[in-house]
Amino acid sequence: MKLLAYEVDKRSFLGVLNEDETWVYPVAAAGMEYRSMKDLIREAGPSEMEMLDYISKKMPGDVTGAAPVEEIKVVSPIAEPDQDIICLGINYMDHAKESARFQKEEFSKPEKAIYFSKRVNRTNDPDGIIPAHKNLTNQLDYEAELAVIIKKDAKDVKPGEVKDYIFGYTIMNDVSAREVQWYFGKSLDGFTPLGPCIMTVDSTAFPPVLKIQSKVNGELRQNSNTGLFIHGIEEVICELTKGMTLKAGTIIATGTPAGVGMGFVPPKFLETGDVVECIIEGIGTLRNTVGE
Repeated sequence: MKLLAYEVDKRSFLGVLNEDETWVYPVAAAGMEYRSMKDLIREAGPSEMEMLDYISKKMPGDVTGAAPVEEIKVVSPIAEPDQDIICLGINYMDHAKESARFQKEEFSKPEKAIYFSKRVNRTNDPDGIIPAHKNLTNQLDYEAELAVIIKKDAKDVKPGEVKDYIFGYTIMNDVSAREVQWYFGKSLDGFTPLGPCIMTVDSTAFPPVLKIQSKVNGELRQNSNTGLFIHGIEEVICELTKGMTLKAGTIIATGTPAGVGMGFVPPKFLETGDVVECIIEGIGTLRNTVGE
């Protein structure tokens, strides 16, 4: 099942895609009045999720408020995260090698997960403009990542329980200014495109083994699979919750594979007008254009 946030005539809605993903049905058609995806994640119970799945299988004419996908504006599913996004660095072996090469460092396999955070005032919409921030960087880069969304407050989660704490998955482009200090260079306004939807956790096997790609102006750059994580989702959530509570709605970005701009010789950094597509099997395509 795929849930999304969208607008029609500048009015905001939450919805569920129908089975062939050509129509979206508002959650209000299932008797729900959630005003944001964060509220739905925190408060929707199993019976409500089952109802959403049920209406997703109906014909458009049988659902009040159904709208063709081509007539809506899809926006970020979680526009304003309550906390910084938790990110994993160097979580694919091939990206670890290209990163070491760019930094002119000796390569070594990371034995422990590398965590950092990404400040987000507002996530960027699918089809939104990525600001180039030319006053700060001329090394603008992209990173396609699978993002995990926590369903309920998680503390001291045990192996085998992790799936129960996950609401679903979406796509994040961890846009980065490479020559700017790490936290600052990851957190500039507009540097967190998110979407286009949330695929619920039961829609794929756990842990997810999904093709992940990126393209720039149609050129395939990244081409890997989430089955190649160095540190998997279960390991990460179990480790983090030993020492901190992950609140419902927390977003964890799981790292990016090789093929980012800095990995090429010479590097292929983004320029104004470039169209970046981050694609994950089963979820869809997150497409953004670089602005001025």
